[in-house]
Amino acid sequence: MVDVCMYFQVHQPYRLKKYTVFEIGKNPDYFDDEKNKEIMKKVARKCYLPTNNLILKLINETKGNFRVAYSITGTALEQFEKYSPEVLDSFKELAKTGCVEFLSETYYHSLSFLYSKAEFTEQVNKHKISIQKFFGQTPKVFRNTELIYNNELANFIEQMGYIGIIAEGADHILDWKSPNFIYKPTTAEKIKLLLKNYKLSDDIAFRFSNKGWNEWPLSTKKFGDWIRQADGQVVNLFMDYETFGEHQWEDTGIFNFLNHLPHELLGSGISFKTPTEICKNNDVRGELDIHNAISWADMERDLSAWLGNKMQHNTINELYKIEEKVKMTQNPDLIDKWKKLQTSDHFYYMCTKWFSDGDVHKYFNPYDSPYDSFIAFMNILNDLNIRINTTLSKQKKEVVIDAH
Repeated sequence: MVDVCMYFQVHQPYRLKKYTVFEIGKNPDYFDDEKNKEIMKKVARKCYLPTNNLILKLINETKGNFRVAYSITGTALEQFEKYSPEVLDSFKELAKTGCVEFLSETYYHSLSFLYSKAEFTEQVNKHKISIQKFFGQTPKVFRNTELIYNNELANFIEQMGYIGIIAEGADHILDWKSPNFIYKPTTAEKIKLLLKNYKLSDDIAFRFSNKGWNEWPLSTKKFGDWIRQADGQVVNLFMDYETFGEHQWEDTGIFNFLNHLPHELLGSGISFKTPTEICKNNDVRGELDIHNAISWADMERDLSAWLGNKMQHNTINELYKIEEKVKMTQNPDLIDKWKKLQTSDHFYYMCTKWFSDGDVHKYFNPYDSPYDSFIAFMNILNDLNIRINTTLSKQKKEVVIDAH
């Protein structure tokens, strides 16, 4: 019988103000603090607090046999501290159970691996320190932003000392293979690759409340039967944590489903395991060669949600172009702003795909259009660039004065 690995992604970006061209050079405040506070408090109330309480209850009810994993971005952790410290406390309570694993990722939920390995390494290490500080764990398994993955990343992450990495079980990379087995990347020696079973994961994350779906309504008995029928070593159920209560509202029955799922599966001899437990207790069953980057976004499972048009390419190239300059300033405020601008959400908002995934993009977008997002971002980037140049010029003058 297969094991089940449940992993939840927890993320909140720093949303930007609708920054106009008239503010360039005048307004150093880029982030919509009121909006960020409002959304954090709403999602805390609807999702984080009730779901954490339920997960804790289930761990206790099952005497620790229900086990889950989270990755929480640095931008989410910071906003928990600032706006909803009770959420952070509830995650700490989960950590104390010994039944919850926290994974590693980029601190700012960025696409940095594709643009700057040095910045990527900085962010991963910063995130690791935060997980150690808040939860007393040193992450052993890595997940990249939006499950972006390729051979190069697997090799890089192995060199950083991780034993496992997770990715999307996309059809086009698996061909006839199953996502329910443990694989070895062709470019790595020991690191193990865990693949999301996207069909079963998305039944919960996206289709659960869809009355037009031929399997609606989804009961734990029906879902349990699908798991029991699965071949392989492990069924990886990976999804956004905001699925519970935010994307799927409470009145859909999503909490009731989660409340009964562990009992349904444990009662038939299926075990829940964390990603590290899966890596340590299972042998590799094959190799996967994934040259082109994949992700867990949209139907294409590629990078097009963030890098599919010229606006997105232009903004991200301009952003990473100033990396050396901003770090030369050694100004913590400017560097922090530059890092927060790397969050993938900002580029997702510029996506112009309005086809099969259009509704999903519109749901997550706080702007009236992708073009509005692009304009606000570029205005902010222009202002940041001015402040970086001014700071460097001032520092240069101070050095000259000191020399005399």
